[in-house]
Amino acid sequence: MTPDFSTATWRKSSRSGSSGGQCVEVAFVPTAADWRKASRSQGNGGACVEVAVQPGAVGIRDSKDAEGAVLVVSREAFGSFLRTIRSGRA
Repeated sequence: MTPDFSTATWRKSSRSGSSGGQCVEVAFVPTAADWRKASRSQGNGGACVEVAVQPGAVGIRDSKDAEGAVLVVSREAFGSFLRTIRSGRA
């Protein structure tokens, strides 16, 4: 089976130059099995957030719009976000 890259988020390698030379890109392609609904999301169709954790990034989406936009952040940024939320400072 060939993966569907139509909704992939592509990231250029940090070693690729800006002059159009040797460029390598990688894609973040979450599969259906990768998405997990937030434990605080309500089962009644309310505020539902899903995340997909990958080795270098975390995808965040609205579970009511699984085909919609995906916000991709670094694992470090997501960890900082979670720490802030858990501390009650947000």
